[in-house]
Amino acid sequence: MSVILCRREQVTNPYYIEGLGVNIHSSQELCYAVYHHPLFFTDGFVDLSLTEFVRDQLGMGFVAARMEQRIKTGDKPDEILLMFMQECDYYTAAELGKLRQTLTAIRRLSPLEYAKKKADYLAEFKQYGKAIAGYQEILEAAAKNPDDQLEGKVWSNLGACYARIFQFVKAMESYDKAYAKSRDLKVIEKMYYLTRMSPSLELKDRHRSLVTGQLQEEWDKEFSRAEEKAEEGEALLEIEELFQKDSIRRLEESAVLVEEWKQEYRNMA
Repeated sequence: MSVILCRREQVTNPYYIEGLGVNIHSSQELCYAVYHHPLFFTDGFVDLSLTEFVRDQLGMGFVAARMEQRIKTGDKPDEILLMFMQECDYYTAAELGKLRQTLTAIRRLSPLEYAKKKADYLAEFKQYGKAIAGYQEILEAAAKNPDDQLEGKVWSNLGACYARIFQFVKAMESYDKAYAKSRDLKVIEKMYYLTRMSPSLELKDRHRSLVTGQLQEEWDKEFSRAEEKAEEGEALLEIEELFQKDSIRRLEESAVLVEEWKQEYRNMA
């Protein structure tokens, strides 16, 4: 592969973004990460360690000084981040305007909604331990102000995380609580898959009574399809498909492809 997809600044110490689990090697990569994953950059990201990276590694001393001044005067972190991206000239004014709207929408979320979205993102990037801890904190907080709809989704997503790390008993317990809150048949479907993956598990009578012959036939076909697909790879099962979380925004295919190209280039560098 001979195409350089972004300018490589002389970065000796890349900037690590814990939420994404990636090292940033250029201003363009930083802009790309913020634009496509803004949720990871709304909580304490804009600080002096960032401006140090901008100044010392990216060679943007003037921009770093402006950022530090705005931090000292108490300017909004979102505006400081947008100013940096504007100086990089990687995205158009219209695209940055769209990002500003997205950041504003994130700021308007309730604390529990924000925490759920963040945990969802962590799960999407396969940081299941952190996602599980996040979901558990949400459930503890929600106990003070019960919300069946929210709790049902959180329990379901928690079950998906446990299933992905093969803790099937905990996954079944989570799905059981998810169904008690949501009464969503899709939760029963996931519980049925768990019984296929771990023969020691069984559906409770109240759940089994909801599984018609037609549903079981459909679910068995889906499970068999996943097994056949898994045989082509290393995974035991296509768990990502069988245990889909709710309302987690997927990356655009083009964005994923570009990121893969960038990683390939770094591996060759």
